[in-house]
Amino acid sequence: MQGQAEVVEYLKDLLRGELAARDQYFLHSRMYQDWGFSKLYERLNHEMEEETEHADALLQRILFLEATPDMTPKAIQPGATVPDMLRADLKLEYEVREALSKGMTLCEKHKDYISRDMLGLQLKDTEEDHAYWLEQQLGLIDRVGLQNYLQSQA
Repeated sequence: MQGQAEVVEYLKDLLRGELAARDQYFLHSRMYQDWGFSKLYERLNHEMEEETEHADALLQRILFLEATPDMTPKAIQPGATVPDMLRADLKLEYEVREALSKGMTLCEKHKDYISRDMLGLQLKDTEEDHAYWLEQQLGLIDRVGLQNYLQSQA
């Protein structure tokens, strides 16, 4: 089924963003693992897997709409310290949230309700799981201090 060109191009851009999110979470999870922060590693590894699932859903939808996906991830902006990494990931999630919202509006405009609903599910994950958890972690650092927070993550 051939998709509407504007929607397809937007889905391609979203795919590149999800691939970047996957790569950033992949890098951060392995850095946490290397530093001995096993709880952060486990959570970020889980986030990486969810971003991969989001990318897969977009990839499959693009192929279904008879288009060729662009598998080139957008540039990532990794952090160098735990707080920087959490802030970088949260910034990325906020960007994804905005892009998904715009994508849902675009899909609605072109009456592509299947793509809109798929993006809605990804938006739910982004807001209720990914961004919320990152906000909690940064809040914990503010409340208990960085050293106490890091000790709890080992």
